[in-house]
Amino acid sequence: MRTGEIRPRDGHLATDFPMRFHPPGIQTASNLKQEYCSGRCRCAYSRRVKLLVTGTGGGAGQAVLKSLQHSGYEVIAADGEVLGTGLYTTGHGCIIPYASNPRFIDRLLEICAAEKVRIIYPGLDAELPVLTRHREAFSKIGTTVMVSDESVIRIADDKHLTAEFLLRNGFPAPKTVPLSDAVAGTISFPVVLKPKVGGARSKGVRLVRTAADFPSACADLDPAGYVVQEFIDGPEYTCGALTLGGKCHGVAVLRRVLRDGDTYKAFVETQTGLEPFVQRVAEALQPFGTCNFQLRVRDGIPYIFEINARSSGTTHCRTLAGFNEPRMIADFLLKGITPTFSLRPITILRYWKELVVENELVEQVKKDGTIHSRADQL
Repeated sequence: MRTGEIRPRDGHLATDFPMRFHPPGIQTASNLKQEYCSGRCRCAYSRRVKLLVTGTGGGAGQAVLKSLQHSGYEVIAADGEVLGTGLYTTGHGCIIPYASNPRFIDRLLEICAAEKVRIIYPGLDAELPVLTRHREAFSKIGTTVMVSDESVIRIADDKHLTAEFLLRNGFPAPKTVPLSDAVAGTISFPVVLKPKVGGARSKGVRLVRTAADFPSACADLDPAGYVVQEFIDGPEYTCGALTLGGKCHGVAVLRRVLRDGDTYKAFVETQTGLEPFVQRVAEALQPFGTCNFQLRVRDGIPYIFEINARSSGTTHCRTLAGFNEPRMIADFLLKGITPTFSLRPITILRYWKELVVENELVEQVKKDGTIHSRADQL
């Protein structure tokens, strides 16, 4: 190395540093194979690349945090609640307004600019339509938001639009009609009543087995806010697909057992034949980054009944099996590394884990809105 030459390490490309730190002759990303620090560097320019995860009080955000542990990236956890669990797990947390708050975008922009955040991973459905409308503002400060186009978010969020998209593109879908258009005499039972837009962990979902039960099951529901969907009787799967640059780079399939709407037991299966099907759906939909497809199989035919255009609560389950979507996204966008993976057919049993937070730290977060502390892994 020539005198005065600074070669960045500790996870950074040369272009991650201000140009004033590049003396003449410095090797930058244009002529240097990606070179990263081993973590032993103590120079002033060795700070790690920063990523930010929102919604870390919930399952999806926490699944991303878990997947980015030991990744070499510095992860900032963000949430709207002082007691959002994920805030206390990375050593760096920030309280942010809810997506419905007019300050939501401004506060995120402030954090990303101050911390030089390179990627945001949204963890809540409510944030997606707001973030997608402001992607350009984040891009101007060097931050990529892992959020799909508004049309993709709308299709994923609306159960009726999801079914229409699938059928329009030649994929099987459970028969789905707005509750306001449903006529009991023309419906084949059993059916599922579910909110037309949004919904999580099976909230508001009702299984109606017979025509005789249908009127009472619908009596207290808003016809404009619900759909009637054919019930597909068969094994249920949750599938993660990673789509970047218009190409689906891979799919991981988990058969699952639910408890209270959440995946309670997961079985990573590599011989289902579902991967090519989900890949075709993903490339027709064109999400940006990770997308979750939930489906059931009947008579050998897969029927997708729900799409989440974001990371899901089972993201870390797939990571444990060798399909680390958040890490592959960061490596692709920041280092130019093409996503690769090797799945292990494993069984995953989920359970609660306690996290102790000192009251003094909680009070500090209430006062300051930020956390800088010892990191307790999820």
